[in-house]
Amino acid sequence: MDSLNFKVIARIKSDFPEKFGIPRQSGILKELKSVIVFEKEFRNPDALRGLEGFSHLWLLWIFSENIRDSWKPTVRPPRLGGNTRLGVFATRSSFRPNPIAMSCVKIEEIRDDKEYGSVIVVSGADLMDGTPIVDIKPYLPYTDCIAGARGGFAASAPESSLKVEIPDALLQKVDADKRESLVELLRQDPRPHYQDDAERVYGFKFGKHEIKFRVEGKQLTVIDII
Repeated sequence: MDSLNFKVIARIKSDFPEKFGIPRQSGILKELKSVIVFEKEFRNPDALRGLEGFSHLWLLWIFSENIRDSWKPTVRPPRLGGNTRLGVFATRSSFRPNPIAMSCVKIEEIRDDKEYGSVIVVSGADLMDGTPIVDIKPYLPYTDCIAGARGGFAASAPESSLKVEIPDALLQKVDADKRESLVELLRQDPRPHYQDDAERVYGFKFGKHEIKFRVEGKQLTVIDII
């Protein structure tokens, strides 16, 4: 058996319509909510029976924007500044032999939707809007949380590296329940790690808005929210 075909069971509705700006790991934006919408074939509430007893999920999904016919044995993890090469299997890089990813998210609500049937509202997702999901599994604390596990070059969470300044008149354009998530996302520095141009204006889409900002040293300043 040299290859397998997967069915897309669901897609996610998130506030990230493009790759730039997406959190680099799940759980970073703990308050930002997304919705898992099942494909028609899988809109059966019985498939979710018992899920209400769990607090978190593992999502197995596809790096749909990074599908390639070839692969390289080493990659440059953003965590190391994008300048150091490590083995692809020692990282969570999206450039892999098979474009499979996993994310741990918190279940906020399981509800019925008039258009989509049973949906799962989650928080902490790091998936682009429309990303195909190929499986969902419950998080099991007794086995998935391993005391004393080593984290290699990513042993601790990255520090919020930037001080963020957003004029109040601009911040008010963003829905109140998403402002804290936006600020935290900017603190984590969404730029590629190899870019450090104080004059450059960066921009990414967040929900219904486009966020434009500059970074000088450790100061990030939002100059417009459209």
